[in-house]
Amino acid sequence: FMSIKVMIIDEQPEFRTLLMHHVTTHWPDAIISAYDPTAAGHLPDEFSGAGNDLILLGSQHGDDREGVDVLRRFVGRKNFPPVVYFGTEDDQEEAHSLRPDAHFIRYHINHDSLIIGLSDVLVSRERVASTNSLFVGDMRTGIHPLIKGYRFMRRIGSTEHSGVYLAERESTHLQVVLKVLRQIPGQEVSIGAFDRFLQEYETIADMDHPNIVRIYDLGVSDDHAHIAMEYLAGGDLRLKIDAGIAERQAVQYLRQIASALSAVHEKHVLHRDLKPGNIMLRKDGSIALIDFGLAKKAKLESEITDKGEIFGTPYYMCPEQGHGNGVDERSDLYSLGVIFYEMLTGKKPFRADTAMGIIYLHANAPIPLLPPRFAQYQAMLNMMLAKSPGDRLQSAAEIDEWLP
Repeated sequence: FMSIKVMIIDEQPEFRTLLMHHVTTHWPDAIISAYDPTAAGHLPDEFSGAGNDLILLGSQHGDDREGVDVLRRFVGRKNFPPVVYFGTEDDQEEAHSLRPDAHFIRYHINHDSLIIGLSDVLVSRERVASTNSLFVGDMRTGIHPLIKGYRFMRRIGSTEHSGVYLAERESTHLQVVLKVLRQIPGQEVSIGAFDRFLQEYETIADMDHPNIVRIYDLGVSDDHAHIAMEYLAGGDLRLKIDAGIAERQAVQYLRQIASALSAVHEKHVLHRDLKPGNIMLRKDGSIALIDFGLAKKAKLESEITDKGEIFGTPYYMCPEQGHGNGVDERSDLYSLGVIFYEMLTGKKPFRADTAMGIIYLHANAPIPLLPPRFAQYQAMLNMMLAKSPGDRLQSAAEIDEWLP
């Protein structure tokens, strides 16, 4: 197979050598080209980066040109290779606004974080299947450069701090979902995300419930962690809602979600981001609650989140959460009420052009009426979507009592 091709652009030879060392330590067959913009002259406007899998762009380009100026030229070009920028603390805000494929501080590079970052960039650009792919040589040894024992299958998604992959555990050939989070040293936002990620594992791993995703494995290093969890092949509840859900099926789903919430709440844990995208289905049609990334134990709130910080999705957010006030188990029940309304009608109960508009409606608009054929659920829905927590159902266990 062909090796990945990397171009390093920076005026400092020591820095170019450092990046070359990091890359070749992990990919010994990588083809590296180093370019000194001071000695060789600035790259012409017609430079396309063609033939490279990655452009590693440093911030040093001589006295007359800033690295962010070069970055601005590169990121706006069609079909340009992925650009990874190595800037300074002074230019990081401007560089971040230009949205390079990855961004590091040149004086604080950690090898593991760098390799994870470069890997994610290559995968996100769909180079997995190409002969220049990072994973051509890694398919047999693991999904991720630093996670052994798993064979990569495909990328499922990503966020600012984490990537989600479908993989196969080599020892058992079991398909799993790997959620990998990297921590960027010195960045408080990353540290907070790392803490929440570990708490997600601790929350779910302690639970043995048929409607909560199963956790198989946790791995942690100084700057990244991974969770191996059950692969749920049935897709998420959004797809079911879009296709239309029969009344009987909607009620069955409601019972299962409520049962999962009861188990979660018994552990004194809140989900805080209950929505159709976080409710998955197995092949047998059963429900499994996932993504406890926003879950928290009340006693940890001040340690993990800033006071008043709003987490969650506005369409499914209770009035108190939308206004940054305290939340409890009844907040999750409100979100479940929104989901139940959507399962029955195919529509969200409150819609607006902006997130703040939706939050306003949750707090002030009347509870919508269900179509007459679903009138038997209206009283229960009114108690799930009550504006004040004191007027709502007080526990998930009560939902089953209200269902006909």
